[in-house]
Amino acid sequence: MESLVIVGSGCAGATAAIYAARARLDPLVLVGDEGGGQLALTTLVENYPGFADGVMGPELMEVMRRQAERFGARFLDSRLAQVEFRDGEPQRLRLADGKSLEARAVIVATGARPRWLDLPSEVALRTKGVSACATCDGALYRNVPVAVVGGGDTALEEALFLTRFASTVTVIHRRDQFRASKIMQGRVLAHPKVAVAWDSVVDEVLDVAKGEVTGVVLRNVRTGARSTLPCAGLFIAIGHTPNTEVFRGQLALDEAGYVALRDGARSFTSVNGVFVAGDCADHLYRQAVTAAGMGCRAALDAARWLAESGGG
Repeated sequence: MESLVIVGSGCAGATAAIYAARARLDPLVLVGDEGGGQLALTTLVENYPGFADGVMGPELMEVMRRQAERFGARFLDSRLAQVEFRDGEPQRLRLADGKSLEARAVIVATGARPRWLDLPSEVALRTKGVSACATCDGALYRNVPVAVVGGGDTALEEALFLTRFASTVTVIHRRDQFRASKIMQGRVLAHPKVAVAWDSVVDEVLDVAKGEVTGVVLRNVRTGARSTLPCAGLFIAIGHTPNTEVFRGQLALDEAGYVALRDGARSFTSVNGVFVAGDCADHLYRQAVTAAGMGCRAALDAARWLAESGGG
């Protein structure tokens, strides 16, 4: 019987492991398919506190893992396949390799994945000019043109944020009007740095051969006409999908699939003894530092719950 199992090894899971290990809970971390989460797939991170010159995403996650291991956290390179969660009972987890675990408490920190266009050229240029986070990467594109794909509030927020750095921002939207709130539409359409490519989709990202983004090939969905839009960065803002499929029917999820918090100020889920942290419960901020803060919160809540229930 494990005292605490942490599902996920990104910023939220690693931070929870550090706090739980220092509390002598001997946590077991299930690494999952993407060790280190989304940060392990990024390049330079400039907005995580404590790194004046920035830090590479994989390096940051490796340092966090070593810090957790220093205090006794254990990392298991395995993926969760199925769970059986019950109030106050030992929680049961089955791994992809067929092995089973029981835990007195569980912290769910499985993160979320951005939705992509899934073009071969886009895949090839991810982290080389293609990004899903303007807040993370926008400052890298000073005084150069960039483009944003999307038409909701998130896309328009990203576009406005990018105007602080880029010379111009072109919003690419497949319809003839935005889905975003009226106030966001007004701000974007009135901004002198923002242009809109209506009724358009990206057919190709240029230039794979150079290993950097130099532009995109657009196709007008009404006329079929193709054109090239020069840009140095392409930001995909068409939403995120929380990695919570395995918890469906076991935890309360909201309509978008994010784990629902029983108490918004804490980390409790719908099941006593199961806690949540990071982007799988956060559709708003989705930042490394907020995920880390949620990991800290979940570990403290789990430690208190285990002490009060006689399990820690």
